[in-house]
Amino acid sequence: MTALHEDGRDASLRVLVALASYGTSNDRYLARLIREYRSMPFDIDIVVLSNIDKSGRGVECRVGTPAKNPWSLPFAHKPLFAERANKYDLFIYSEDDILITEKNLRAFLEVTAVLQQDEIAGYLRIEKGSDGEENYPDIHENFHWDSTSVRSRGRYTLAHLTNEHAACYVLTQAQLRTAIQSGGFLVDPYEGKYDLLCTAATDPYTQCGLKKFVPVSHVDDFTVHHLSNKYVGRVGISAAELRDQTEALIRIAERCKTPSPLFNTETKLSRGLYSKDYYEPVSEEVISAIPPAARSVLSIGCGSGATEKRLIERGLRVVAMPLDPVVSSGAAARGVEMIYGDIDELATLAHGEKFDCILCLNVLHLAHDPVVALSTLKDCLSDSSSVIIQTPSMLSLRTIRQTFRDMPVLLGKGYSSTGVHLSTARAVKSWCTRAGMKVNRTIGTLNRQETSRLGRIASAVGDFLPAPLAISMATSIVVSARRLPDERSQLASQSIRAHDTRRALSSSEGESRTAHF
Repeated sequence: MTALHEDGRDASLRVLVALASYGTSNDRYLARLIREYRSMPFDIDIVVLSNIDKSGRGVECRVGTPAKNPWSLPFAHKPLFAERANKYDLFIYSEDDILITEKNLRAFLEVTAVLQQDEIAGYLRIEKGSDGEENYPDIHENFHWDSTSVRSRGRYTLAHLTNEHAACYVLTQAQLRTAIQSGGFLVDPYEGKYDLLCTAATDPYTQCGLKKFVPVSHVDDFTVHHLSNKYVGRVGISAAELRDQTEALIRIAERCKTPSPLFNTETKLSRGLYSKDYYEPVSEEVISAIPPAARSVLSIGCGSGATEKRLIERGLRVVAMPLDPVVSSGAAARGVEMIYGDIDELATLAHGEKFDCILCLNVLHLAHDPVVALSTLKDCLSDSSSVIIQTPSMLSLRTIRQTFRDMPVLLGKGYSSTGVHLSTARAVKSWCTRAGMKVNRTIGTLNRQETSRLGRIASAVGDFLPAPLAISMATSIVVSARRLPDERSQLASQSIRAHDTRRALSSSEGESRTAHF
């Protein structure tokens, strides 16, 4: 940083701030942001983007949305930045409730000096509850730290979070120039990986050949307050969980060994439909499916470990092959024994141990070959052991209604195009049979976090329906299966292979081929 002038301002650092502010509901936060920027010792120009005039003393306002959809408003900052690309050193875009401080900006400038040209330092949002609880809403559902992205730059350890959206970003003049020249910055409003609002704030990372990294070794300097605190208690992880995860990332950097993820957990469907939820809550249906006599459980694809920790509390011994060592770090610290490596080497890594129960929760439909994945579990099963499989119920009445636009893609294309296998009760039974297992029970589960009125009614009605009808309404299914004795397993596999051969021959003779559910 250069020296400050006598009036305390660093006039040599020119900053353009664009704040998207639709309507008036967040005006109190907008005023707070403007005061914060005005207090900084930089030469700052502030432009508010809105559907109504919000110009004021020292604040410019551009009125109007780039498209009819009001959610397109954030895209208005892009032509503004392009018009003034040569006039400023820093370009800040944010929504009207994201508080970026001088400390945040100085930290950005310091780390940028040691980054490579295609790397951009980014922020995480933090929220604060009424009781002082801290919440980090950007880390939720399928969004997670990419454990293969960890890198060291100077005194910093950085990692990529698969959720690039933090409702804000900062670019240097050189980074903005790169974004504009890429052809992916000055585009009409559109939806891609994210909705309209989020897409406008993430295009530099997703469209322009640049990648966002959070300096996890200095994460406090790269958290920005989401003033509305709207997700506290609803979405996100706690301060303790973030600490566990950042410490795990730093350990990866120190060991200079990049761990391989267990599965590809992201689908290629819109908005990552059917991707693995790294923070899925405990399913009581899964818990009840575990045999009462079970004393040892192996979990395949452990995420944050809510289910595994519940079983530890009940006195069971739990071993897990986690999705990665970052998201599972909290579960490991609370008694879940972790084994790392390739699932094909499971029997060796488990030292030949037989488990009373194996959990395979919402990962089988993501495996490259579900039958092969199930087959690898057999060496860890005795004839009396159970396998509990949970998968989405992709052809249930509820699911079809919710995912109508994705259904033609899911039915018409294979795993290589979608990153997911069509998952139904019949499909799971077929996978088990091919792997030499017998399904004992199948139940449908409902979304207990349902927010729509129709969804809540359907969930309540589903509790009183007979099992076949309940499965037709279910959003996911839980299957309990057992390993067949080797001789019966071989006969079942031979029968399946013969059936497949007949179907293939029929197809080659020109008969119409339908999806096998």
